Amino acid sequence: MLASGFTAASVSKWLFFGLMVSSILVSITDTKYLFHIQLVPHLARYKQFWRLLIWQSCYNNSGELLFAVMTLYNLRVVERLWGSRKFASFLLAVLFPTLFIPPILLALLRPITFSTLNVLPAGPTPLIFALLAQYHATIPTIYKYRLLLSSSSTDALTLSDKSLVYLVAAQLALSSLPGSLISAAAGWVVGVAWRRDMGPEMWTTWRVPAWIIGGKQGRGGDFEHFRRRIEGEGRGRGIVDQFRGAS
Repeated sequence: MLASGFTAASVSKWLFFGLMVSSILVSITDTKYLFHIQLVPHLARYKQFWRLLIWQSCYNNSGELLFAVMTLYNLRVVERLWGSRKFASFLLAVLFPTLFIPPILLALLRPITFSTLNVLPAGPTPLIFALLAQYHATIPTIYKYRLLLSSSSTDALTLSDKSLVYLVAAQLALSSLPGSLISAAAGWVVGVAWRRDMGPEMWTTWRVPAWIIGGKQGRGGDFEHFRRRIEGEGRGRGIVDQFRGAS
């Protein structure tokens, strides 16, 4: 039976509700203007580099917030698979590159586009797409179905149970073009790089202390421990069998 809600996904729950609360607060306090990034004048003229640290704290409009929290809710299955400790470690590991790579990429593309690329919308879109890359790589497709486009059976679009997740994420990536698309692309690349160990070993192997997430492993962590135990027992039996054969 599939677990509902945020069962065994405590980090996802805090991220989900924290994002909603922060976005509502900046709307109520009328401080939305503090969170997006404009290369000119925010960084180039006014030297407001503190924006690089806070621009992923919230979303500035309800449409982006809706698509973001829907995507986060769908991605909670990654935490169930990994366990809360590994999930939190991943989020912290990719936070730094997703904070700075999109502005750098925007600065590199701005001269090529005759200064038309200048704005990065607020919100953790890069972080969400880094997580979406893990969902794409680790969560298998359960079923597929065909959507008929005409009366002919040959004109059909093949979809899967994961298609809706990608569709909602695509809406987020296209919500504030072109900045939102740059953020999404940068986040996806960072997620793939983490997945393929394209960086220092500590980047992918580091784990947050257990007490930060309550000192308990999630369901995914229990499964991982069980899998490692089975593999260890299997290797031990193989060694014993080889020893007996040699004797």
